[in-house]
Amino acid sequence: MTTITRRTTALLAGALLATLAGCAGPHDRGPAEARGTEGAAPPGKVEKTVPAGLPGMPPVLDPKDVYAADRPNQLAPAVKNFPSRVYVPNTNSNTVSVIDPKTYKVVKTIPVGVQPQHVVPSWDMKTLWVNNNRGHTLTPINPATGEVGKPVEVHDPYNLYFTPNGKYAVVMASMDRELVFRDPHTMERKKTVPVSCYGVNHADFSADGRYFVVSCEFSGELLKVDTEKMKVVGQQKLPFEGAMPQDVKISPDGKTIYIADMMAHGMWVLDGEKFTTPELLPTGKGCHGLYVSRDSKEMYVSNRGEGSISVFDFTKKKLTKKWHLPDGGSPDMGGVSADGKVLWLSGRYDSEVYAIDTTTGDQLARIPVGGGPHGLAVYPQPGRYSLGHTGVFR
Repeated sequence: MTTITRRTTALLAGALLATLAGCAGPHDRGPAEARGTEGAAPPGKVEKTVPAGLPGMPPVLDPKDVYAADRPNQLAPAVKNFPSRVYVPNTNSNTVSVIDPKTYKVVKTIPVGVQPQHVVPSWDMKTLWVNNNRGHTLTPINPATGEVGKPVEVHDPYNLYFTPNGKYAVVMASMDRELVFRDPHTMERKKTVPVSCYGVNHADFSADGRYFVVSCEFSGELLKVDTEKMKVVGQQKLPFEGAMPQDVKISPDGKTIYIADMMAHGMWVLDGEKFTTPELLPTGKGCHGLYVSRDSKEMYVSNRGEGSISVFDFTKKKLTKKWHLPDGGSPDMGGVSADGKVLWLSGRYDSEVYAIDTTTGDQLARIPVGGGPHGLAVYPQPGRYSLGHTGVFR
């Protein structure tokens, strides 16, 4: 009923616009892409109606910045007393290394399931889920105490996200070629969405939460998914032979979606609403992870194939700096410290973790961990709720 109402409203608004302004009505791609409309207003003044967000989603704090809740040390009450730690899933060792960021030392090693890929904060931020991809389980960790809970059976959990309203967990079942919507607490399967692309792995949501874009690593494709309908509404092949899209991140103003590509060696710049063919912005060999600064001005881009980090300026829409790790390395996935001063990245092929100064680009530490470190989570981080992955907060 809700979907019919929104669609009918959008169509009526389009008809009114066509009558008043003599222009075409809005596109009818569906509610996931509904835009605001302009109506009659006093002379010299135009009022814009912003489309409502996904039902149940916390209101956007700042329409110009989806990351407004992620300012330095702006910790939610639920996490403010958690000890600061860096959780590193070691894919080849079937463990999670726990690092104290103050001492740069591993303080604990947790045995988990087979092939842990990412450590993912839950929507309510009270649990960390270890994605044991080939073990077909999720291991819960209590970030307040470090206590490890009983593994939950979930098939092929390569990566994990949460809808912005907290209603569903979304498992990226890469080898199963499925998006699986589950209960965010019990992980009970609610709906399975088969996909025709190969290797679903990363995603990010639109500013209003009504759709999300998914990267398909092994077939070089992108999907657009209607969050509420739980339905693929768009699909395209990237215009690069051998493309392997990785991390996905939306710009602060919500207008652009960036997709890292480790074989195209750069970021795809996509208009998420139109979902037209994106353009490639070269960053460096093996472009892989995307992390927004605490002031929402920059994005750190890890180039795994050359041991570097590119810095992208959102306002200037260009790369402004490149930092190279001393003695090279393989910077992969990670996150930014709560105060915004340190970028933490796993060294995928070097059994190490890098701590990088976000002001100077200097390497602060190089910490030995287990084999194949991958999607590490810096925790806690600022924000009101988690969208998943290694920590995407709003």
